Amino acid sequence: MSDYIDKSSKSDIADKIRQMLPWIPEEISDTDIIPKGDMPGDKVSISSQHIRKAQVIFPKLLELLVTALDGNPYQRVVVVVCGGSGVGKSEIASLISFYLSRLGIGSYTLSGDNYPHRIPKYNDAERLHVFRKSGIDGLISGGLYNEGMQVILKEIQESGHDSNPEYVSRYPWLSVYQKAGRNGLRNYLGTTNEIDFRELKGIISRFKNGESRIFLKRMGREETELWYDPIDFTGKNILIIEWTHGNSHNLQGVDIPILLNSTPQETLEHRKSRNRDGATDSPFTTMVLELEQHLLISQATEAKLICSKSGDIITYRDFVRLMMQDQI
Repeated sequence: MSDYIDKSSKSDIADKIRQMLPWIPEEISDTDIIPKGDMPGDKVSISSQHIRKAQVIFPKLLELLVTALDGNPYQRVVVVVCGGSGVGKSEIASLISFYLSRLGIGSYTLSGDNYPHRIPKYNDAERLHVFRKSGIDGLISGGLYNEGMQVILKEIQESGHDSNPEYVSRYPWLSVYQKAGRNGLRNYLGTTNEIDFRELKGIISRFKNGESRIFLKRMGREETELWYDPIDFTGKNILIIEWTHGNSHNLQGVDIPILLNSTPQETLEHRKSRNRDGATDSPFTTMVLELEQHLLISQATEAKLICSKSGDIITYRDFVRLMMQDQI
């Protein structure tokens, strides 16, 4: 059997959607029937708030799908649902896939969290290493680093407060360390140093070129939790990627990026509820979330749809205004 789909046998999905417009998503009484994404061990809990957001997003998405599908030889489109961890990417992506199935349109939901170079605990360690190495480099280049400072800094690092801005009043030189550390971390988070964008781009390319069987990566939280599953994409026209970094310029081939807005504090609370990592409320984790938020804002211009926390479709200008208000 060929690993590619005969494009001449594909029906026109765009015309099928046109004939159904306007289509309003139905109410869902039992969310347990909704298939979830492919991240091992991920906890996805769909609430009424997620359903309300999806009901606003989906009709707009259908209109965008018609345009994206027109003239597409394999009738395949890649949709990204991106945003901070507390905004409901997994839940919204699952609902979009469910609504598409109700229209007879096949889809698959892929989690970008499977594609860092390192498993979570090693990636967290690398983030901390990058921050601390960059911070020390900043002290050295500023002519501030000495043996006495080394002893004090080691004690602060062991307490986990070397990224805590409140410690700057006690140790003024720590501001130089933290600024340099932040800059170093900014050059790591969401970049090719952290994430295997090349593998994801390959998956997108094979999907859009009609490949029917693609091996997808699965990454858990331990060294032995790394494997690949062969996924049958026959009859699947939409690939939905749910991922914080799905709107990155490093990820080519995405047709419709959807951005869900959230604040760093909302992201932090969500991480606590999902128990994704240890020390979720540490100063370092707070710093990481803030840097990721700035990254999301910088990439927001590419989004085809932006949904506010209240569930409204908003413009890029309104999105930036909301983000700035949340930081006041």
